[in-house]
Amino acid sequence: MINVASPIIGQEERKLINEVLDSKILASGKYVAEFEQSFAKYCGSKFGIANANGTTALHTALLMCGVKAGDKVVTTPFSFIATSNSILFCGAKPIFADIDPETYNINPVELEKILKKEKNVKVVLIVHLYGLPCDMEAILKLKKKYKFKLIEDCAQAHGAEYKGKKIGSFGDASAFSFYATKNMMTGEGGITLTNDAKSDKYGRQVINHGRDGHSTFTVLGYNYRLTNLAAAIGIAQLRQLDGWTAKRIANADKYNEAFKSLDFVKTPVIPLKYKHVFHQYTLRVKASERAKFMQYLKDNGVGCGIYYDTVLYKQPYYKKLGYKSGLCPNAEQAAKETVSLPVHPSISQTDVEKIIKVVQSYKK
Repeated sequence: MINVASPIIGQEERKLINEVLDSKILASGKYVAEFEQSFAKYCGSKFGIANANGTTALHTALLMCGVKAGDKVVTTPFSFIATSNSILFCGAKPIFADIDPETYNINPVELEKILKKEKNVKVVLIVHLYGLPCDMEAILKLKKKYKFKLIEDCAQAHGAEYKGKKIGSFGDASAFSFYATKNMMTGEGGITLTNDAKSDKYGRQVINHGRDGHSTFTVLGYNYRLTNLAAAIGIAQLRQLDGWTAKRIANADKYNEAFKSLDFVKTPVIPLKYKHVFHQYTLRVKASERAKFMQYLKDNGVGCGIYYDTVLYKQPYYKKLGYKSGLCPNAEQAAKETVSLPVHPSISQTDVEKIIKVVQSYKK
């Protein structure tokens, strides 16, 4: 079976892990600091705050932007549950804006409808889904007009670019995940980026129990720190990220060319001057056909997955909070029709050719 995801752990990772083990400083330390600085620089951001995971990175970003109980935060319903759960962690209310059915990202037109209707929206939390940047020009215009703070959820978009500028550097804060299946990983881990020195100072307190000095605690904080062991993996992975990204893009290009004439699938849309880094290569098929198509892939040795089969507000817990179906019809339809294929850099060209042949032969 060709798996949808496959973490890469090479000699460089092993070397740095052994350095940390030999140092006997396994918790946060110089490797974390180096990783923070390197990743922030890579993304074009001034400050990076390493976190225990991508969810804590989102929670930290929201707190850095002043989100508190009763505040309104607009986000997409077509994402992993951590996106909206992090809003609930703050006691704030998630408000869901529908997606663009072509890109699967939050639709600026739908976003503005909500901003006109809902007064005093504190933050807009966007998600660069599958590795494709959101329409940043349109969103930044709305930010200027409606005076909200902007957070980028970049959990799937390491190295993605909008018109030559890396995502994660547009908002007041951004959050990345380094979970084991991401484009680069630390096993578990995350980072919060910002260009604001005050936000950076506060964020560092948030992830370290609210500490201000050795034994003084001035704000409510959490134990969200990253370890040196995880950071060492991240340092090694970041050095290889651009090469891995090039392989993802090359694999996706081959799929796009091979599948463009097929009438039963729709290939990913890549707007002009967007750099899509293909955390997932996602096809669209008819809802009535998806289960059969996926079973055919699996029967022929091609792993596949659905990201995501239920919009966030239709999850059982959110139903208990009073959210109703039908809020975002484009997102609900996408949840019924999307299928992701292996695109990661570990697959061989033989694998790529096999995947292409299997998909092409489905209707035959």
